[in-house]
Amino acid sequence: MNKTKDFHLKQFSIHGGHSGMAVSTDGILLGAWAKVSDHSSILDIGTGTGLLSLMCAQRTQASLITAIDIDEEAIKAAQYNVDSSPWSQRIRVIKTAAQQLDPKQRFEHIICNPPYFNSGVTSRWQSRATARHTHTLPHDELLIACARLLSPSGSASFILPKEEGEQFIHIALIQGWYLEHLCQVNTTKHKASYRLLFTLIRDKITCQHSQLTIHQETGYSDEFIQLTRDFYLKM
Repeated sequence: MNKTKDFHLKQFSIHGGHSGMAVSTDGILLGAWAKVSDHSSILDIGTGTGLLSLMCAQRTQASLITAIDIDEEAIKAAQYNVDSSPWSQRIRVIKTAAQQLDPKQRFEHIICNPPYFNSGVTSRWQSRATARHTHTLPHDELLIACARLLSPSGSASFILPKEEGEQFIHIALIQGWYLEHLCQVNTTKHKASYRLLFTLIRDKITCQHSQLTIHQETGYSDEFIQLTRDFYLKM
């Protein structure tokens, strides 16, 4: 059976197990960028190894976090990582699909690094295929689930490649969402953006736009270091 690479951060470690998705820059970016500090309840959809839930726990004092995934190996890895962390009392790991989750109360914030491959060859490794391809979590269904699970004043944060992110936002606007914040991510200032970080809400608002450059001439940019320094070991 395939094994996912482990990853060590400043305040916790990620044991990959056989979850199918290793820690990525996308995950670190989203977990560090999303505005979660004022929210008492957070839902992590498609938690994988539990990275985003653990990042949210590190960034908040008392937030109660629910981490869900449909893949058995991901759930095993996430539960192990949560149990090994300083925040195990605040994170609950559940094997379920977002479409089927029925909580007693709605969440104040949803965070999700969603699958984005709509076509092409899926991986023979089932856990990786589930994490990367939208056949188990189409974006329209994800947005419908988020609308049902989010409190009226809540927000939902995502990261996607630029093209898929623009399509996702288009679907969201049709469904009645509003864009609160859109951050375009580029590897260097001379290259076009390749990722979109964005937050959606249910109330009409003027969108805040920003840009994040990861690299500068001498290494990581100051803004990237400032954003991720609480997590990466060598920042």
